[in-house]
Amino acid sequence: MQYGFGAPVSGPLAAPAALAHIAAEGERLGYDYTTISDHVVIPRDIEARYPYSDTGEFPGRSRGERHEQLIAAAFIAGKTQRLRLVTSVTVVPHRPAVLQAKMLATIDVLSNGRLTFGIGAGWMREEFEALGVPAFAERGAVTDEYLLACRELWTSDRPRFDGKYVNFANILFEPKPVQKPHPPIWVGGESGPALRRTARLGDGWYPIGTNPRHRLDSMKRFAAAVERLRRLVREAGRDPARVALAYRVTGWGKALPARADDGERRLFSGETADIVGDLRGFRDFGVGHVDFSFDGDSPEAVIANMRRFRDDVLSKV
Repeated sequence: MQYGFGAPVSGPLAAPAALAHIAAEGERLGYDYTTISDHVVIPRDIEARYPYSDTGEFPGRSRGERHEQLIAAAFIAGKTQRLRLVTSVTVVPHRPAVLQAKMLATIDVLSNGRLTFGIGAGWMREEFEALGVPAFAERGAVTDEYLLACRELWTSDRPRFDGKYVNFANILFEPKPVQKPHPPIWVGGESGPALRRTARLGDGWYPIGTNPRHRLDSMKRFAAAVERLRRLVREAGRDPARVALAYRVTGWGKALPARADDGERRLFSGETADIVGDLRGFRDFGVGHVDFSFDGDSPEAVIANMRRFRDDVLSKV
């Protein structure tokens, strides 16, 4: 199992020296990857419901200054040697398909093949409107077509695409990504459309457990969702064993309720031994990647929390 941590690309810890220090120390501590979140702009008034809180409110700490995701990924790549870079997640419709494919290919080449392309269709209508991108209501279709266009550009010697949202032909697209056939695509989201997108187009499924409409906060719920995913993958004519399982943990420990609302044990709640047990259960179930968010008022505090978690939890899995 591989373990990741969130890179601070917003707020005070996103200052260049702090971000570089946290990324480099995370690599030195033995973490396998870092996650990089995506918002281009934050509207001042947000009516859209945030999918990962019971209230639907976008977290206040996420509303401040913020770096552009793909440029931040390139910056982190230049400050590290081994650490993988997971976009967590890229809102695919926010960037034109050909430009997006080029930026991602460049990151993969310049990082020597360390990019994982975590993707989503997006949830914030107001941000779509501010960016002037295709209509929010069409975001699912746009996401699917942009992904197909990216794959064509990354894998074809003479790329050509004729779609509703993307059209190109008679172009040279080089260099191709280092990873073959292309950087892994992890599909974020827990809904039916997200599972179907994973089954058709994904190299991995990358959910968060706290979506109140599709909770994955107990092992029973998670296992049921994975079984549904595997059925969809088989129906798409693909081998479920070739679709990786990843999971993003946003909170853990005694601050969480001991039980999920289905009556089962709440994943990653309780004592250190309970969290170790959950990670062992995930590993035995076939989950290959789990990442965590670490708080702290300074780079040193974040790094200390990462070190403590590694020594107390990860070393015992």
